[in-house]
Amino acid sequence: MGKYDDTYKRSLEDPEGFWGEAAEDISWYRKWDKVLDDSKPPFYRWFTGGQMNTCYNCLDRHVEGGRGDQVALIYDSPVTNTIAKYTYSELTDIVARFAGGLKGLGLEKGDRAIIYMPMIPEAAIAMLACARLGVIHSVVFGGFAPHELAVRIEDAKPKVIISASGGIEGKKIIEYKPMLDKAVEESSYKPEHVVVYQREHIKEPMMKFRDVDWAGLVKDAEPADCVPVLATDPLYILYTSGTTGLPKGVMRDNGGHAVALNWSMKNIYGVDAGEVYWAASDVGWVVGHSYIVYAPLLKGCTTIIFEGKPIGTPDPGAFWRVISQHGVGTLFTAPTAFRAIKKEDPNGEYMKDYDLENFKYLFLAGERLDPDTYHWATDKLKIPVIDHWWQTESGWPIAANSVGIEEFKIKPGSPTKAVPGYDIRILSQEGKELERGEEGLVVLKLPLPPGTLPTLWQNDKRFTESYMDAYPGYYFTSDGGFVDKDGYVYIMGRVDDVINVAGHRLSTGGMEEVVSDHQDVAECAVFGAGDQLKGQVPVGLVVLKAGVETGHDDIKKALVKMVREKIGPIACFKEVAVVKRLPKTRSGKILRGTISKIADGAEYKVPSTIDDPAILDEIEESLKELGYAKKYD
Repeated sequence: MGKYDDTYKRSLEDPEGFWGEAAEDISWYRKWDKVLDDSKPPFYRWFTGGQMNTCYNCLDRHVEGGRGDQVALIYDSPVTNTIAKYTYSELTDIVARFAGGLKGLGLEKGDRAIIYMPMIPEAAIAMLACARLGVIHSVVFGGFAPHELAVRIEDAKPKVIISASGGIEGKKIIEYKPMLDKAVEESSYKPEHVVVYQREHIKEPMMKFRDVDWAGLVKDAEPADCVPVLATDPLYILYTSGTTGLPKGVMRDNGGHAVALNWSMKNIYGVDAGEVYWAASDVGWVVGHSYIVYAPLLKGCTTIIFEGKPIGTPDPGAFWRVISQHGVGTLFTAPTAFRAIKKEDPNGEYMKDYDLENFKYLFLAGERLDPDTYHWATDKLKIPVIDHWWQTESGWPIAANSVGIEEFKIKPGSPTKAVPGYDIRILSQEGKELERGEEGLVVLKLPLPPGTLPTLWQNDKRFTESYMDAYPGYYFTSDGGFVDKDGYVYIMGRVDDVINVAGHRLSTGGMEEVVSDHQDVAECAVFGAGDQLKGQVPVGLVVLKAGVETGHDDIKKALVKMVREKIGPIACFKEVAVVKRLPKTRSGKILRGTISKIADGAEYKVPSTIDDPAILDEIEESLKELGYAKKYD
């Protein structure tokens, strides 16, 4: 047995010993009474009775341990032409002072604060200041529509909302304050105060009595000390979309979260204290919580807040410039970012301008990594390109090539093996465990490891209904997939991405994998459209690489032939449209469900997370040309 096998086996056979050992790397005010409390399944709790503070573990302990002069956070903003660096000492002082300001507004342990901010250092400062006081934060993606923000205000009932005057998306300024004011007006629950960070480029009028200026608040504030909290006390609520339209408040505890994330940095990502780690995401998503703010600072790394895009700020060399300038060793981002770079710079010309000598690993997650993007990045970068899989609910990776334990050969299309702590199983629809190689429903045998969601915010019933009731004893991931004979995990997409063609259940993810293999395709989406004869048929939308302007009919014919050859005529894949872009969420997920509804002429709600609603009109026109979207004819 290799090192991974030994580690993985121990994590499942002796979870208390395994995670109790990992917890020794975190500072505790009081040690736990029990590593794993399994007295009320499926509500498992980690490190019960233990007392600690997440902000102390992210900042103060590194200053006390001699890292005060090391850079903790780099703010890199090509949209404002700004680079700012904060050492651990400086960041600790700023966070303590802002926490003091919040304390002065009456915030105390157990209260909630909503954070509605762009990618600026103050977003991380606000999160850490809340953690310092034991205040539960809920970050809402900056620029979310007023109604979506209002729904979250209603549910979290924050005493304070922390925001900024605005964000900058490429060349576009997005004013946050009018949206925030509208959300508060719509919500039946009213916060006591709104703290506003006025940005140099965007100044917004303040509301008397309610609104508080960030600069004025910290100017006279007394620095606040860290407040001890229980390991099982909530650290944050992060709302994720729910099937009922009401968002689910994923709750994260303090103790298990700190232990798991700290452990993950070295063991999964191969990153040590003192190294520069960059997660190119947003603090509004789980990746931003876990791997922009908490994990790198828990480990004592240097983390980067990047206010820009992979292309257009100013060009497809943006990521290479950041990696080169700041000495990034490991980058974690979404495959969609690399597809955008590949589309604009298919030959990787922009890479040649930068020294990428320190760059060791590229980790990708958030959606399936198509083999074409994997091969392109591997070929151009000449470093391991590692797909890994996890969810908002898990908070950290479920399956990965855990390079800090043992680096495995990569199989394109697979996020490699289960991460220690996660017992991945494949079930049939009836709940029977399937053999290796058989495709079914991906579930995790309980208990889940620390750092995962212990429940939903003030809604235990919805927690069990959403994740636990379908297959008792397991957490249902809502994904389909299989595990091969070597233990490699394959995630074939959400169960609702499986379509039924004339009684045959087929994975649209499998078809996308084939389509994306075509040399001219930059990215694609395959979805199910209603068909009177077959129930559903697959339809493809493809975005072509930059410079491919002609021969669309030939490309379409080639794609149909490829799917027929690799999946079989049973797939009935005959319809493809070439589009300029695909509708996506701001985090890069393709809105296949929405596309499917447009194709069927069904009513649909424009998702609040959509990057650009105008894209839906373009998609509708393309689908009309294929004979779909009939309701609109």
